[in-house]
Amino acid sequence: MSLLAIKDLVKSYPRPDAGTQRVLDVREFSLAAGAQLALRGESGSGKTTFLNLIAGILTPDSGSIVLAGRKLATLGEAARDRLRAETIGYIFQTFNLLQGHTVLENVELGMAFGRGVKRAHAETLLKRVGLGDKLSQYPRQLSTGQQQRVAVARALANSPQLVLADEPTGNLDRRHARESLMLIREVCYETGAALLLVSHDERVLASFEHMRDFALLNRAQMEGVR
Repeated sequence: MSLLAIKDLVKSYPRPDAGTQRVLDVREFSLAAGAQLALRGESGSGKTTFLNLIAGILTPDSGSIVLAGRKLATLGEAARDRLRAETIGYIFQTFNLLQGHTVLENVELGMAFGRGVKRAHAETLLKRVGLGDKLSQYPRQLSTGQQQRVAVARALANSPQLVLADEPTGNLDRRHARESLMLIREVCYETGAALLLVSHDERVLASFEHMRDFALLNRAQMEGVR
């Protein structure tokens, strides 16, 4: 049974002039528990919208998303938020760290929306990503690579079944990008979490055994190319 199953997923946005622009049209997609898959997609291809729909941050115009046996469309907003907090870890390209909170607090706040705050676990995760000596520092005191590691620890704080990573190496130099990607994949493997990563970086994509081209998955983009 798939951890994630999608069928006939459509999403459109309003156009400035009039009407709507369809940006996503995915007939079928699935991901098995524990799998690691990379999606190749250029900017504007709809891949971030795709991840946000999976996470329940956005709602589709039509179609179904079944995550961990639960159909998102049947859930109210509160239930959808709770499922996201308990099942999904999201690594954003811009990290989305709270600048007024310490490194440790950023991870603990991620826990607060899920199964509850466990400081010892948060500290263990931060040590695992090499930030055991940065717990009381603030994001602005960290390098870009270190901030990304905080984002990884936060995404894994609730022991998610699925980790979504949106261009997670986009703001890093080559060395830190390689190290960060290895860390994400290793921790997902160790915890049994599935990983769905989107990127346009060929070096990142080449490191995955399983990769799909998002342009071939998203019929809205295919029609736009024509």
